[in-house]
Parts: sequence; C-alpha cells; structure tokens
Amino acid sequence: MPLEKLRLYKGRNPRPSDFDTYWDRALRELDATDPNVELVPHPSPANFADCFDLWFTGVGNARIHAQYVRPARGGPHPAVLQFHGYSGNAGDWFGRLAWAAQGLAIAAMDVRGQGGLSEDPGGVKGTTLRGHIVRGLSDHPDKLMFRQVFLDTAQLARVVASFAEVDPARIGAKGGSQGGALTLACAALEPRIARAAPVFPFLCDYQRVWEMDLAENAYEELKEYFRRFDPTHEREQEIFTRLGYIDVQHLAERIRARVLMTTSLMDMVCPPSTQFAAYNKITSQKEMVLYPDFGHEDLPGHDDRVFGFLSEL
Repeated sequence: MPLEKLRLYKGRNPRPSDFDTYWDRALRELDATDPNVELVPHPSPANFADCFDLWFTGVGNARIHAQYVRPARGGPHPAVLQFHGYSGNAGDWFGRLAWAAQGLAIAAMDVRGQGGLSEDPGGVKGTTLRGHIVRGLSDHPDKLMFRQVFLDTAQLARVVASFAEVDPARIGAKGGSQGGALTLACAALEPRIARAAPVFPFLCDYQRVWEMDLAENAYEELKEYFRRFDPTHEREQEIFTRLGYIDVQHLAERIRARVLMTTSLMDMVCPPSTQFAAYNKITSQKEMVLYPDFGHEDLPGHDDRVFGFLSEL
C-alpha cells in the first residue's frame, strides 16, 4: 500500500457493535480490583536511584510484577511506564537507570504469562496453544487474554500515579511491538497518560494481517487457530469480530495523550498498514516517524528520540 493510502487507511478488522460497552464493563471490573500494592527493595549499585520489585493485583486475581526505579531524592517526579515485546520480560534493571538519572521514575511491567515474573491464573475454555491472541477466543469475550493484559497496563498506571513521589499529571508510556500495542492500550484506558511513544505496535487489524498472508511469526497463532478450529473459514467473520475486542485500532480513538509513534515501512511482522489503522484513529496531538528502509528491528536514533520526548514531561 503506497504511503498516501497508508495515511488514510482506517483498518479492515470488524469493530464489535458492543465494543464500548465491553471496555466500560472491563474498567468497572478493574475499579473493583484492589491492587494490593507491594514494594520490595531490590539491590542496586546506583547511588542516585532506589530500585524495587513492584507487585500488584490485576483482574482475575493475578499478581503482576514490574521493575520500579525512582530517583533517590526529590519529587514529585514525572514517570514512565515501559512495556516489553511479545513473550519477553522487562529485561535488565540497567535499562531503567538512565530514566532515574534524568529525574523520572519508571516502571517496567512483566506481561502475565510471558517471560517475566507475573502470574497467569489461566482458566479459559479452548486452546491456549501457540499464543495469547487466541487464548480465550473460544470462551466468553471477557476471557480474552489481551483484555486482561490491557487492563494490567491501566492498573500499573493507577498504581504508579498513586505514589507520593510521582506527579500523576506527568506520566508517559513507551514500548515496541507488543509493547507498542500496550502503550496505546494503556493511554486509551487511562486518560491521565500524558505522552505515549509506541514503536511498530502489534495487535492491530488482525484481518488485514490475514489477508496479506502475513499470519507468521508473532501472528502465526491466527493461522494455527483457523487450521485447527475453522479449517474452511465458515466462522471467519465471527472470529475476526471477536478479535476486534482486543484490536488496538478500536481503542485508539480513546487516547488523549500526545503521541509519538514510530513505524518501519519494511516491517513484515507488524505490517505498516495495520499500524496506520491505529494511528489514523488517534484524535489527540500526534506525530509519526517513518523508517522507510527498516523492518521489525532496532532503529537508529529511536531510543534517543523517545528519551527526549518523554523527558519533556
């Protein structure tokens, strides 16, 4: 799809008719969930930062873990929420220290059921094979795995905003791939997010991915689901409509944050058109940075740009 069409593209995946009701109900469930916050000091050689293992409760009674690092002195500080790529974890603590040195608190969440310390209570009907997009797809829509993960991002934002050393009016979010999707979801579900910096966001426009024959790599589970449970695609419309509940493009219009989004035009994992489907629905102040010759990979200058953008908080 040429760039001039990308800038107008609004997505293919169906939006469920009760989409807003679905997410309003989800947020009410979150409202009723006591976060039961626990901060456990974590050893650090940095004399300018305090490090903690942060634990809180998400929907379904899952205990969610995040690395939390704050400047050792002063406050209230702005804060950054960081979300990792699909199947990964928060990574080394070292990656948090530059933010603390800059005067920002930062919380890097481990997504439930992936490569970090967060719990996944499970309890869904149907397959859990291959990935989290399809987890709960054969159950009630409220059981969709990424519904719970999206709510975890909002719960993390609420927890961090409640800390005495954090200014709740100056909170940003960032992440790439799955982390980019979670950045957008967090900003959509928590209106106090002031800035968001997603890079090549995942979890957008599933039907477009399928129609481009790119249900591979991170999206392989879409193909596996059809092969095992709907091999002749008799339920194709129903399945994609149900996936629409966890399609970030449909949440994007709720975003009020200032957005700096980064997209690689050679991305064969998260196709650019799917990312534009979300970006084009954002109505708040926004800017997109394009890398025409890059794919789903490290992008020169990107980390520095995001550091500057969120440091303005």
